Amino acid sequence: MAYTGEVQVGGPADVHELTDLMISKVAVGPMNNNAYLLRCRRTGEQLLIDAANEPETLLELIGSDGIASVVTTHRHGDHWQALAPVVEGTQARTYAGRYDAEGIPVGTDVLVEDGDTVKVGEVGLTARHLVGHTPGSIALVYDDPHGHPHLFTGDCLFPGGVGNTHDDPEAFASLLHDVETKLFAELPDETWVYPGHGGDTTLGAERPNLDEWRKRGW
Repeated sequence: MAYTGEVQVGGPADVHELTDLMISKVAVGPMNNNAYLLRCRRTGEQLLIDAANEPETLLELIGSDGIASVVTTHRHGDHWQALAPVVEGTQARTYAGRYDAEGIPVGTDVLVEDGDTVKVGEVGLTARHLVGHTPGSIALVYDDPHGHPHLFTGDCLFPGGVGNTHDDPEAFASLLHDVETKLFAELPDETWVYPGHGGDTTLGAERPNLDEWRKRGW
């Protein structure tokens, strides 16, 4: 079946099969968090984005091949509830944005800067540092050489708007600026967006609404 990105807590993963990469999306926990398992098709190496909750669900998804690494998109607790047991069960290396790592209670092996490359097998993901939802949130871009880019945004970009900035005008302005300049300005409309909660979208679907977001302030 074609990938839709529509998943439910307690339900099966939805798998997006690309030429060089397999992306498995699963929803976990009381806040309907998304976790993404990326598998390099050539090497079989795997990477998990956000060990959010339900470690047993994530470890079952990971399977006997294990994971080489786990990336935490930002410091908020709903995105790392399962991080400690997943790392214990897989011995994976941990990655997080440099300015959010101190807020994650599992040690970060690799502090990620804007523009850094995070590898999963032979596939490279480019990190983008986005300030506003938290000081050190990161998004990951897979620029698929066989198609359009794929973008994992954590809680910085969703269908219908940027992430929550808690009615802080400066934080909202910062996040919108970073999302506009580092994502919308650099990536095409076809870019598939995988957010930290809920359904997927594309940059093309969201781009016409940027001015509206700016005017409403959230």
